[in-house]
Amino acid sequence: MPDPTADTPWAPLTPEQVAEVLSGTDARWWLSGGAALDRWLGAPIRARANIDVSTIRGDLEKLVAALPAGYSAWVTAGEGFEGTPVPLAAADLDSADVQPVRIRRDADDVWVLQVNVEDGGARAWMYLRDPRLQLPWDRAVLDLGGIPTGAPEVQLVWKALRPRPEDETDKDAAFPHLSEEARAWWERAILSIHPHSTWSIHVRSPFAPAKASWNRNKHG
Repeated sequence: MPDPTADTPWAPLTPEQVAEVLSGTDARWWLSGGAALDRWLGAPIRARANIDVSTIRGDLEKLVAALPAGYSAWVTAGEGFEGTPVPLAAADLDSADVQPVRIRRDADDVWVLQVNVEDGGARAWMYLRDPRLQLPWDRAVLDLGGIPTGAPEVQLVWKALRPRPEDETDKDAAFPHLSEEARAWWERAILSIHPHSTWSIHVRSPFAPAKASWNRNKHG
């Protein structure tokens, strides 16, 4: 079987298939990114080219080791997934650059899953970009139909750094359905962690008080 290349296509698993593929591990993992938002809403927001899960750094090796026969894990030296893929086994697992990890179904030579490495301790998830931002695990990862799924407010924090048009679409679909608690947490996170995000402008702006829970009472 030849090694994957930059042109290796995607054939993303469904969330149910992800759960089946990862059923042999006790590593902590959860649906993340757009797949998490879609599952939380109960319907797809838009077409997605891939599917993501997240794990914590200390569980990455255990998660990959438990993959069924016929699946392999790959990384690249480029940012995101640019460059020539190399087997994860040949990479330095202690390096902060060992992510994302892509999982290939070897017989078909297709990518089926992307694994992102996040941070967290025994009790709480921590934002990899700034560990001051934390949530208890049962708030950060929800059990939706037996599939661990990243909370929507957490996924929207990840998307807030440099929102792309597709991130705007995801936010517009998910944000109105957040609970008051989740919305307030997200607003505080944006203001403290990503104050220069274009999304933080709408939270701070006195011209859009309905979008800012901290001044909602003041302005009715």
